[in-house]
Amino acid sequence: MNLRQLAAHLQLSPTTVSRALNGFPEVNAETRERVVEAAARLGYRANTVARRLATGKTDSIGIIYPFEPSDLGDPVFLDIIAGITERLGEAAMDLVIVSAAQENELETYQRVVSGGRVDGLIVARTQVSDARLQYLQEKNFPFVAHGRSDLAKPYAWFDYDNEYGMRIAVDRLTAQGHRHIALISAPLSMNFAAQRRMGYLVGLHAAGVQVEPEFMVQGGLSPAEGAAALNQLLALPQRPTAVVVDNNVSAVGVMNALRQSGLQPGRDISVIVFGGLPALLADSMTVSAIVQPQAREAGRTMAELMLGRLAGNPPQTLNRLWRPEFVCGSTDMAPATA
Repeated sequence: MNLRQLAAHLQLSPTTVSRALNGFPEVNAETRERVVEAAARLGYRANTVARRLATGKTDSIGIIYPFEPSDLGDPVFLDIIAGITERLGEAAMDLVIVSAAQENELETYQRVVSGGRVDGLIVARTQVSDARLQYLQEKNFPFVAHGRSDLAKPYAWFDYDNEYGMRIAVDRLTAQGHRHIALISAPLSMNFAAQRRMGYLVGLHAAGVQVEPEFMVQGGLSPAEGAAALNQLLALPQRPTAVVVDNNVSAVGVMNALRQSGLQPGRDISVIVFGGLPALLADSMTVSAIVQPQAREAGRTMAELMLGRLAGNPPQTLNRLWRPEFVCGSTDMAPATA
Protein backbone atom coordinates (compact mmCIF):
# COMPACT_ATOMS: atom_id res chain seq x y z
CA MET A 1 0.00 0.00 0.00
CA ASN A 2 1.41 3.39 -0.98
CA LEU A 3 0.74 6.80 0.55
CA ARG A 4 -2.06 7.73 -1.84
CA GLN A 5 -3.86 4.45 -1.24
CA LEU A 6 -3.57 4.90 2.53
CA ALA A 7 -4.87 8.46 2.25
CA ALA A 8 -7.83 7.33 0.11
CA HIS A 9 -8.65 4.60 2.62
CA LEU A 10 -8.71 7.17 5.44
CA GLN A 11 -10.45 9.81 3.32
CA LEU A 12 -7.67 12.26 4.08
CA SER A 13 -5.30 14.16 1.83
CA PRO A 14 -1.89 12.58 1.13
CA THR A 15 -0.29 15.68 2.66
CA THR A 16 -2.19 15.22 5.93
CA VAL A 17 -1.30 11.52 6.10
CA SER A 18 2.36 12.26 5.39
CA ARG A 19 2.49 14.93 8.06
CA ALA A 20 0.76 12.67 10.57
CA LEU A 21 3.23 9.85 9.97
CA ASN A 22 6.18 12.20 10.27
CA GLY A 23 5.01 13.80 13.52
CA PHE A 24 4.30 17.33 12.28
CA PRO A 25 2.68 19.34 15.10
CA GLU A 26 -0.09 20.84 12.95
CA VAL A 27 -1.82 17.44 12.77
CA ASN A 28 -3.97 16.89 15.85
CA ALA A 29 -3.34 13.92 18.12
CA GLU A 30 -6.58 12.11 17.23
CA THR A 31 -5.86 12.20 13.47
CA ARG A 32 -2.25 11.21 13.99
CA GLU A 33 -3.25 8.21 16.09
CA ARG A 34 -5.83 7.17 13.48
CA VAL A 35 -3.27 7.39 10.66
CA VAL A 36 -0.55 5.51 12.55
CA GLU A 37 -2.96 2.74 13.54
CA ALA A 38 -4.21 2.30 9.97
CA ALA A 39 -0.66 2.30 8.58
CA ALA A 40 0.36 -0.46 10.98
CA ARG A 41 -2.80 -2.51 10.35
CA LEU A 42 -2.64 -2.25 6.58
CA GLY A 43 1.11 -2.83 6.30
CA TYR A 44 2.02 0.59 4.95
CA ARG A 45 5.73 1.23 4.57
CA ALA A 46 7.01 4.71 3.80
CA ASN A 47 9.01 5.35 0.65
CA THR A 48 12.32 6.27 2.24
CA VAL A 49 13.38 8.51 -0.64
CA ALA A 50 10.10 10.42 -0.52
CA ARG A 51 10.31 10.64 3.26
CA ARG A 52 13.79 12.09 3.07
CA LEU A 53 12.67 14.69 0.56
CA ALA A 54 9.67 15.60 2.73
CA THR A 55 11.39 15.71 6.13
CA GLY A 56 15.12 16.01 5.44
CA LYS A 57 15.63 12.93 7.64
CA THR A 58 17.47 9.74 6.68
CA ASP A 59 16.32 7.56 9.61
CA SER A 60 19.92 6.47 10.07
CA ILE A 61 22.72 7.09 12.55
CA GLY A 62 26.37 6.89 11.56
CA ILE A 63 29.63 5.74 13.09
CA ILE A 64 32.80 6.87 11.33
CA TYR A 65 35.57 4.49 12.35
CA PRO A 66 39.23 4.12 11.37
CA PHE A 67 39.20 0.32 11.38
CA GLU A 68 42.20 -1.78 12.30
CA PRO A 69 42.20 -5.53 11.47
CA SER A 70 41.88 -6.39 15.16
CA ASP A 71 38.65 -4.38 15.58
CA LEU A 72 36.53 -6.88 13.69
CA GLY A 73 37.72 -9.65 16.00
CA ASP A 74 37.07 -7.68 19.20
CA PRO A 75 33.96 -9.18 20.88
CA VAL A 76 33.41 -6.05 23.00
CA PHE A 77 33.33 -3.81 19.91
CA LEU A 78 30.98 -6.21 18.12
CA ASP A 79 28.65 -6.39 21.13
CA ILE A 80 28.48 -2.59 21.31
CA ILE A 81 27.62 -2.40 17.60
CA ALA A 82 24.97 -5.10 18.08
CA GLY A 83 23.39 -3.15 20.94
CA ILE A 84 23.32 0.09 18.97
CA THR A 85 21.80 -1.66 15.95
CA GLU A 86 19.20 -3.41 18.09
CA ARG A 87 17.95 -0.25 19.81
CA LEU A 88 17.94 1.84 16.64
CA GLY A 89 16.00 -0.93 14.89
CA GLU A 90 13.30 -0.67 17.55
CA ALA A 91 13.00 2.99 16.59
CA ALA A 92 12.84 2.09 12.86
CA MET A 93 16.31 3.51 12.27
CA ASP A 94 19.47 2.05 10.76
CA LEU A 95 23.12 2.14 11.75
CA VAL A 96 25.56 3.15 9.02
CA ILE A 97 29.25 2.36 9.58
CA VAL A 98 31.70 4.42 7.52
CA SER A 99 35.33 3.37 7.40
CA ALA A 100 37.85 6.22 7.35
CA ALA A 101 41.62 6.51 7.27
CA GLN A 102 42.99 8.10 10.45
CA GLU A 103 44.84 10.78 8.50
CA ASN A 104 41.64 12.16 6.93
CA GLU A 105 39.03 11.20 9.52
CA LEU A 106 37.88 14.79 10.06
CA GLU A 107 37.38 15.25 6.31
CA THR A 108 35.14 12.18 6.35
CA TYR A 109 33.03 13.76 9.11
CA GLN A 110 32.73 16.95 7.09
CA ARG A 111 31.67 15.02 3.98
CA VAL A 112 29.06 12.95 5.82
CA VAL A 113 27.59 15.95 7.64
CA SER A 114 27.51 18.32 4.66
CA GLY A 115 25.99 15.61 2.49
CA GLY A 116 23.16 14.99 4.96
CA ARG A 117 23.88 11.26 4.89
CA VAL A 118 22.82 10.56 8.48
CA ASP A 119 20.70 12.21 11.17
CA GLY A 120 23.34 11.91 13.87
CA LEU A 121 26.74 10.43 14.66
CA ILE A 122 28.19 8.28 17.43
CA VAL A 123 31.85 9.26 17.85
CA ALA A 124 34.25 6.58 19.09
CA ARG A 125 37.75 6.77 20.59
CA THR A 126 37.48 10.37 21.72
CA GLN A 127 40.58 12.52 21.99
CA VAL A 128 41.54 14.76 24.93
CA SER A 129 41.12 17.66 22.49
CA ASP A 130 38.87 16.35 19.76
CA ALA A 131 38.54 18.27 16.49
CA ARG A 132 35.71 15.96 15.39
CA LEU A 133 33.51 16.84 18.37
CA GLN A 134 34.41 20.52 18.07
CA TYR A 135 33.33 20.45 14.42
CA LEU A 136 30.02 18.73 15.22
CA GLN A 137 29.27 21.25 17.97
CA GLU A 138 30.02 24.16 15.65
CA LYS A 139 27.63 22.70 13.06
CA ASN A 140 25.02 21.98 15.75
CA PHE A 141 24.91 18.42 14.42
CA PRO A 142 23.49 15.77 16.79
CA PHE A 143 26.11 13.42 18.20
CA VAL A 144 26.87 11.12 21.12
CA ALA A 145 30.49 10.67 22.16
CA HIS A 146 31.65 7.22 23.21
CA GLY A 147 34.04 8.69 25.74
CA ARG A 148 34.61 12.16 27.10
CA SER A 149 36.60 15.13 25.80
CA ASP A 150 37.50 18.70 26.61
CA LEU A 151 34.62 20.71 25.12
CA ALA A 152 33.43 24.17 26.12
CA LYS A 153 29.71 23.34 25.80
CA PRO A 154 27.75 20.40 27.26
CA TYR A 155 27.39 17.39 24.98
CA ALA A 156 25.92 13.89 25.07
CA TRP A 157 28.34 11.13 26.05
CA PHE A 158 28.60 7.58 27.34
CA ASP A 159 31.73 6.37 29.10
CA TYR A 160 33.19 3.97 31.62
CA ASP A 161 35.07 5.41 34.60
CA ASN A 162 38.57 4.78 33.28
CA GLU A 163 40.42 6.30 36.21
CA TYR A 164 38.45 4.16 38.67
CA GLY A 165 39.08 1.03 36.63
CA MET A 166 42.84 1.59 36.60
CA ARG A 167 42.78 2.22 40.34
CA ILE A 168 41.26 -1.24 40.82
CA ALA A 169 44.17 -2.81 38.93
CA VAL A 170 46.88 -0.86 40.76
CA ASP A 171 45.27 -1.37 44.16
CA ARG A 172 45.16 -5.12 43.59
CA LEU A 173 48.81 -5.28 42.61
CA THR A 174 50.07 -3.11 45.46
CA ALA A 175 47.99 -5.15 47.92
CA GLN A 176 49.81 -8.23 46.61
CA GLY A 177 53.13 -6.60 47.41
CA HIS A 178 54.17 -5.26 44.01
CA ARG A 179 56.30 -2.10 44.08
CA HIS A 180 57.58 -2.12 40.50
CA ILE A 181 54.43 -1.79 38.39
CA ALA A 182 54.60 -0.77 34.73
CA LEU A 183 51.92 0.75 32.53
CA ILE A 184 51.65 0.11 28.79
CA SER A 185 49.23 2.67 27.41
CA ALA A 186 47.56 3.69 24.19
CA PRO A 187 48.56 7.13 22.78
CA LEU A 188 47.93 9.68 25.52
CA SER A 189 46.12 11.97 23.06
CA MET A 190 43.23 9.51 23.47
CA ASN A 191 41.05 10.46 26.41
CA PHE A 192 40.64 6.95 27.82
CA ALA A 193 44.44 6.49 27.87
CA ALA A 194 44.98 9.80 29.67
CA GLN A 195 42.30 8.95 32.24
CA ARG A 196 43.70 5.45 32.84
CA ARG A 197 47.22 6.85 33.24
CA MET A 198 45.88 9.24 35.87
CA GLY A 199 44.30 6.31 37.71
CA TYR A 200 47.66 4.53 37.61
CA LEU A 201 49.48 7.53 39.11
CA VAL A 202 46.84 8.12 41.78
CA GLY A 203 46.90 4.43 42.69
CA LEU A 204 50.67 4.37 43.13
CA HIS A 205 50.57 7.54 45.21
CA ALA A 206 47.82 6.17 47.45
CA ALA A 207 49.90 3.04 48.11
CA GLY A 208 53.07 5.00 48.81
CA VAL A 209 54.80 3.48 45.78
CA GLN A 210 57.38 5.58 43.96
CA VAL A 211 56.54 6.49 40.37
CA GLU A 212 59.23 5.20 38.00
CA PRO A 213 58.94 7.17 34.73
CA GLU A 214 60.71 4.48 32.70
CA PHE A 215 57.88 2.10 33.63
CA MET A 216 55.31 4.21 31.73
CA VAL A 217 55.47 3.27 28.05
CA GLN A 218 53.11 4.18 25.21
CA GLY A 219 52.38 0.95 23.36
CA GLY A 220 50.09 2.27 20.65
CA LEU A 221 46.97 0.44 19.54
CA SER A 222 48.36 -2.58 17.74
CA PRO A 223 49.80 -5.94 18.84
CA ALA A 224 53.17 -5.04 17.31
CA GLU A 225 53.39 -1.82 19.34
CA GLY A 226 52.34 -3.68 22.47
CA ALA A 227 55.10 -6.25 21.95
CA ALA A 228 57.69 -3.50 21.40
CA ALA A 229 56.60 -1.75 24.61
CA LEU A 230 56.90 -4.96 26.62
CA ASN A 231 60.35 -5.68 25.23
CA GLN A 232 61.41 -2.15 26.16
CA LEU A 233 60.36 -2.82 29.76
CA LEU A 234 62.09 -6.20 29.89
CA ALA A 235 65.36 -4.59 28.74
CA LEU A 236 65.49 -2.27 31.78
CA PRO A 237 68.13 -2.98 34.46
CA GLN A 238 65.29 -3.24 36.99
CA ARG A 239 62.39 -4.81 35.16
CA PRO A 240 58.85 -4.53 36.54
CA THR A 241 57.27 -7.32 38.55
CA ALA A 242 53.84 -6.41 37.18
CA VAL A 243 52.42 -4.78 34.05
CA VAL A 244 49.02 -3.20 33.45
CA VAL A 245 48.05 -2.86 29.77
CA ASP A 246 45.41 -0.18 29.25
CA ASN A 247 43.86 -1.68 26.10
CA ASN A 248 43.14 -5.17 24.83
CA VAL A 249 44.52 -4.56 21.32
CA SER A 250 48.17 -4.01 22.21
CA ALA A 251 47.77 -6.58 25.01
CA VAL A 252 47.73 -9.35 22.41
CA GLY A 253 51.27 -8.36 21.44
CA VAL A 254 52.30 -8.07 25.09
CA MET A 255 51.24 -11.66 25.79
CA ASN A 256 53.00 -12.94 22.67
CA ALA A 257 56.19 -11.09 23.61
CA LEU A 258 56.12 -12.60 27.09
CA ARG A 259 55.93 -16.10 25.63
CA GLN A 260 58.78 -15.40 23.25
CA SER A 261 60.85 -14.20 26.22
CA GLY A 262 60.15 -17.43 28.10
CA LEU A 263 58.18 -15.65 30.82
CA GLN A 264 54.91 -16.97 32.19
CA PRO A 265 52.30 -14.38 33.21
CA GLY A 266 51.30 -14.89 36.81
CA ARG A 267 54.48 -16.76 37.69
CA ASP A 268 57.36 -14.64 36.38
CA ILE A 269 55.50 -11.37 35.95
CA SER A 270 51.95 -10.29 36.77
CA VAL A 271 49.73 -8.94 34.00
CA ILE A 272 46.34 -7.20 34.15
CA VAL A 273 44.65 -6.12 30.91
CA PHE A 274 42.09 -3.30 30.73
CA GLY A 275 39.31 -4.71 28.56
CA GLY A 276 40.35 -8.35 28.92
CA LEU A 277 41.33 -10.66 26.10
CA PRO A 278 39.44 -13.19 23.98
CA ALA A 279 40.46 -16.83 24.22
CA LEU A 280 43.65 -16.32 22.21
CA LEU A 281 46.04 -18.10 24.53
CA ALA A 282 47.39 -21.53 23.63
CA ASP A 283 46.79 -22.91 27.12
CA SER A 284 43.98 -22.60 29.61
CA MET A 285 45.32 -19.38 31.11
CA THR A 286 42.71 -16.76 31.93
CA VAL A 287 43.89 -13.17 31.82
CA SER A 288 43.23 -11.03 34.90
CA ALA A 289 41.25 -8.08 33.60
CA ILE A 290 39.42 -4.85 34.21
CA VAL A 291 36.28 -5.33 32.12
CA GLN A 292 33.64 -2.98 30.85
CA PRO A 293 30.52 -5.00 31.63
CA GLN A 294 27.34 -5.34 29.59
CA ALA A 295 28.81 -4.21 26.28
CA ARG A 296 25.60 -4.90 24.39
CA GLU A 297 23.60 -2.87 26.91
CA ALA A 298 26.20 -0.10 26.62
CA GLY A 299 25.51 -0.02 22.88
CA ARG A 300 21.78 0.18 23.51
CA THR A 301 22.40 3.03 25.96
CA MET A 302 24.40 4.98 23.38
CA ALA A 303 21.58 4.55 20.89
CA GLU A 304 19.07 5.68 23.52
CA LEU A 305 21.13 8.81 24.17
CA MET A 306 21.22 9.43 20.42
CA LEU A 307 17.44 9.16 20.19
CA GLY A 308 17.16 11.58 23.10
CA ARG A 309 19.45 14.02 21.33
CA LEU A 310 17.34 13.81 18.16
CA ALA A 311 14.24 14.44 20.27
CA GLY A 312 15.77 17.71 21.45
CA ASN A 313 16.70 16.72 25.01
CA PRO A 314 19.36 19.02 26.53
CA PRO A 315 22.86 17.52 26.09
CA GLN A 316 23.68 17.89 29.80
CA THR A 317 20.90 15.39 30.60
CA LEU A 318 22.39 12.82 28.20
CA ASN A 319 25.51 11.70 30.10
CA ARG A 320 26.08 8.17 31.40
CA LEU A 321 29.14 6.99 33.39
CA TRP A 322 29.42 3.28 34.19
CA ARG A 323 31.97 1.57 36.43
CA PRO A 324 34.35 -1.13 35.21
CA GLU A 325 34.83 -4.33 37.20
CA PHE A 326 37.77 -6.60 38.02
CA VAL A 327 37.65 -10.20 36.79
CA CYS A 328 40.13 -12.45 38.53
CA GLY A 329 42.35 -14.58 36.31
CA SER A 330 45.57 -16.53 36.63
CA THR A 331 47.99 -13.85 35.39
CA ASP A 332 48.48 -11.85 38.58
CA MET A 333 49.89 -12.87 41.94
CA ALA A 334 52.35 -11.69 44.59
CA PRO A 335 55.88 -11.08 43.26
CA ALA A 336 58.36 -13.85 43.88
CA THR A 337 60.55 -11.52 45.94
CA ALA A 338 57.71 -10.17 48.08
